[in-house]
Amino acid sequence: MSFLIPRSLEWAHPLVQEWFVRRFETPTEPQEQGWPHILAGHTTLISAPTGSGKTLAAFLACIDRLVRKALAGDLQDRTEVLYISPLKALGNDIQKNLEIPLGEILQMAGERGLLMPEIRTAVRTGDTLAHERRAMLKRPPHILVTTPESLYILLTAEKSRAILRDVETVIVDEIHAPCPSRSCRTQANVHSCASGSRLPRSR
Repeated sequence: MSFLIPRSLEWAHPLVQEWFVRRFETPTEPQEQGWPHILAGHTTLISAPTGSGKTLAAFLACIDRLVRKALAGDLQDRTEVLYISPLKALGNDIQKNLEIPLGEILQMAGERGLLMPEIRTAVRTGDTLAHERRAMLKRPPHILVTTPESLYILLTAEKSRAILRDVETVIVDEIHAPCPSRSCRTQANVHSCASGSRLPRSR
């Protein structure tokens, strides 16, 4: 079966292109306008209504990069993508923008006889169990999902801070929640501001 690939998605790997078109047919305006800036490595702010695909716009560029590395045998045990979001938004965001695309793309690769290692994700919050934290340090996920408060804690410990040294992309979601319009008054906003300044320079 052939798929018509939108011009705005020509940058993506064929597996990523096919997955996206199967799921959504065409990109949304925020995605089409956001991708050129994201792919150029620019700091990018996408402001759009809920359901417009702005979070997936950021994730898809990261997924594409990791898929290419996985297929080329260059995927290493290191964290390359850091996703920061308030706790209340994590569950839905992870399933919709990470678990579903990664799982379905992996399945598509297998159906085509392509050897593609699994792209691993992990969630670090205040509820993460001790053995899960140790496993994360021993074998860092390719994509780390966390909250502003947990990121602040991650950066205070030498061992956990070390897994962030290879981060290439930082995605901050629900930016209106941790960043009120007036000043850094909420705890989450303080953590976001302080932690952001301590991260290695990322795309």
